[in-house]
Amino acid sequence: MAKQERTDRVIDLEGLKALAHPLRVKIVDTLSTYGSFTASGLAERLGESSGATSYHLRQLEKHGFVREVEGKGTGRERWWERPPGGLQLTSREVASTPAGKAATRIVLREWSVGRERMLQDFLDLGMDELSPEWQDAGTVSTSNLVLTVEQLRELRDRTTAVIDEFVDRYRGQSVPGSRPVQVHFNAFPVIDAPENTAS
Repeated sequence: MAKQERTDRVIDLEGLKALAHPLRVKIVDTLSTYGSFTASGLAERLGESSGATSYHLRQLEKHGFVREVEGKGTGRERWWERPPGGLQLTSREVASTPAGKAATRIVLREWSVGRERMLQDFLDLGMDELSPEWQDAGTVSTSNLVLTVEQLRELRDRTTAVIDEFVDRYRGQSVPGSRPVQVHFNAFPVIDAPENTAS
């Protein structure tokens, strides 16, 4: 299989302002982690009303953060997914404006809260809810280094290249024994997502 070119989206100011709402960040994260949902399914998972999730999905769609799943659902029960590719908040032009800084902080805080919740679930519940094989396959790792800027960039780029290879190879897979996994580097199975059983 040929390696796909990485297609990260660098979010512009208008897109960032559209994303900078706690529920919108949660919706994007949920679709990224668990796959497609309807507005009512998202509402149930996130403890919100389906009216709220429907509204925020429409706003996210306008800015390309979500899209309707082709050929799935009906006019009344639309299914939503995240387009492939990462999201980057790296525009210096955006970060130099007060609105850009405020929106960036909201999005980064919500991403951090979601990641920390999943890691904490793994630490608190993993021994009770995961098989020994899944427990042993995960890792919570900290390495302390002294690096130059160039060395840190090299570490980032080489690590990202390995992760991108796995993303390209296994994107959208639903095979028996697979389940959602997050990589920070910590890498661990997502506790509240079931292991796939259907082929």
